[in-house]
Amino acid sequence: MTGGSRSSTDIGGGHIGLVLTIIALAVIAGFSGPRWTLIVAGCFIAWFILALTIIRLRGGRGGDSVRRAYAATFGWGDYVTL
Repeated sequence: MTGGSRSSTDIGGGHIGLVLTIIALAVIAGFSGPRWTLIVAGCFIAWFILALTIIRLRGGRGGDSVRRAYAATFGWGDYVTL
């Protein structure tokens, strides 16, 4: 590891979660149109902003805080690959 408490698997899981979220949004758009797609996408955006705000208030700085908020929002993708 190159320092820090996060490993590369956290970000890898985040990438998987982001891809699955985009696929799910495409499926939602196909079946129910843009209204529900925007609602679900807005929920993910709100969760990311909330996570980023909390991390920043607790003293996170720069790219590390964005990386941690990204892992908090989309890191569930790591559980899909198990």
